[in-house]
Amino acid sequence: MRPDKPSEILIVSSGDLRLSANQSCWAAQAEMEQKLTAAIEKFGWTVKRAHPYDPDKKHGFIDSQRMGMDIFRSIDPEQPLIVAESVWQYSHHVLAGLTTHRGPILTVANWSGQWPGLVGMLNLNGCLTKAQIPYSTLWSENFTDDFFIDGLQEWLSTGKISYDQSHVKSFALNKIPLSDDKKGRDFARSLKERKVIMGVFDEGCMGMYNAIIPDELLHRTGFFKERLSQSALYAAMLQVTDAEAEGVLEWLLQKGMTFNWGTDEATQLTKRQTLEQCRMYIAALRIADEFSCDTIGIQYQQGLKDLTVASDLVEGLLNNEDRPPVYAINGEELYVKKALPHFNEVDECAGLDALLTYQLWNELGMTGENTLHDIRWGEHYKGGEIDGFVWLFLISGAAPAAHFINGYAGASSDRQPAMYFRLGGGSLKGISKPGFIVWSRVYIKNNELHCDLGVGEVVSLPEAETKRRWEGTTPEWPIMQAILKGVSRDQLMARHQANHIQVVYTNYEAAAHEACRIKAAAMDELGIKVHFCGDVNLGKKRNAN
Repeated sequence: MRPDKPSEILIVSSGDLRLSANQSCWAAQAEMEQKLTAAIEKFGWTVKRAHPYDPDKKHGFIDSQRMGMDIFRSIDPEQPLIVAESVWQYSHHVLAGLTTHRGPILTVANWSGQWPGLVGMLNLNGCLTKAQIPYSTLWSENFTDDFFIDGLQEWLSTGKISYDQSHVKSFALNKIPLSDDKKGRDFARSLKERKVIMGVFDEGCMGMYNAIIPDELLHRTGFFKERLSQSALYAAMLQVTDAEAEGVLEWLLQKGMTFNWGTDEATQLTKRQTLEQCRMYIAALRIADEFSCDTIGIQYQQGLKDLTVASDLVEGLLNNEDRPPVYAINGEELYVKKALPHFNEVDECAGLDALLTYQLWNELGMTGENTLHDIRWGEHYKGGEIDGFVWLFLISGAAPAAHFINGYAGASSDRQPAMYFRLGGGSLKGISKPGFIVWSRVYIKNNELHCDLGVGEVVSLPEAETKRRWEGTTPEWPIMQAILKGVSRDQLMARHQANHIQVVYTNYEAAAHEACRIKAAAMDELGIKVHFCGDVNLGKKRNAN
């Protein structure tokens, strides 16, 4: 870094837009910053917060885009800067300021499942990559481990950090079997020729700049947005009859799903809230049909959260082929025996991936129900036949019942946490079944679409261990515990360009590798730059002739 400048580092912390979330999470953020500051000061640097704690708001987060812009006006654009995150944050609160910051930038998160700081940091990293802003990134449980200290020292010395990317192989530089390549390309050409309509219920959820695909990039893949309004969704909900909503709920009860109802609207899930979600489910399918959408995404944040219940139960139902039937006003059943792939939080990168995966898997003779999850946390586990780093993936309810042990009978609905979901509504909660998966992430880098993908295994941990992990994160949400083959914790964290990861099951391990190869070819045919990550079997090499 610049020797002519004082050895001072500034810290900023981006927070939520919701006051209740910022207040609830502030103690964890303050503790994390204290440990981070102590680690930096050991190298002779001083640390200064670029914005103070607000005694009226009872937190010290940047909580709006304007606030972030104003704070960055007083920051020396050449000064070393750390964005410290131990909570979920809205990336646009700091993105504007970071676009004009010329000094070294480091994003840091604490390694904890309690509050989603890792999730927030990964989202910000994806936004910085899309915006072509240079940055480095680090994470730590206690800010004293060798990985963190070595990385911090490198950044303090040079302004950047090098990472182990030996697990990555470019699709363009590797050969897969001709039969796999042909299957993927034939599918992609057909998809692109027909074209896809992506229904977007209000764009740009929670400042997730990385989740918006510019139209000029999206159109090259054959996908086109139908821009819809959440106000139209709410209006359509008002047209759903009580009998129709009750019919959806009765179908779920007959399938054995459990609803953990109470009576306090402010803190508990109520039957009224669940019925409102059933109305939203019907309304979403009717609007999707009206505009011939192949896939849809509901933002929920912001706007709809102030009108009605959470959309998560709706999203999980839409992602499942076996779901309550819905009929148009004229009596015609909509999307018969099909999922309507839903991309949570209108993450358009996930939407492109979800639709392609669902249709490709069906063409390959497999069930294509898939979902995104947050990369929430993980820890090494050793016991029985398991000895590896087991990730804990969570999402607020959009996982399909087909992913759960015992399907709907193994699913329940809990009230969403009040600090995020003021008007309630339930999740679609379950434990993901053991099996092999293909994981992926579409993202934007250098104004081009990219896709990382690999193979993983969902594992079944002892009940007590699963309970410990769930209770240390968000026990109201569906959980997937997975080992990503050939990818370490730090390799994934250093490279992944989003808080979200897409997952889909395959019938067995060899099928996962084959489907991964075919999906890579399909993505490549759409003009997306593809990268295999980890232990992906590339199959028998092509005949050179």
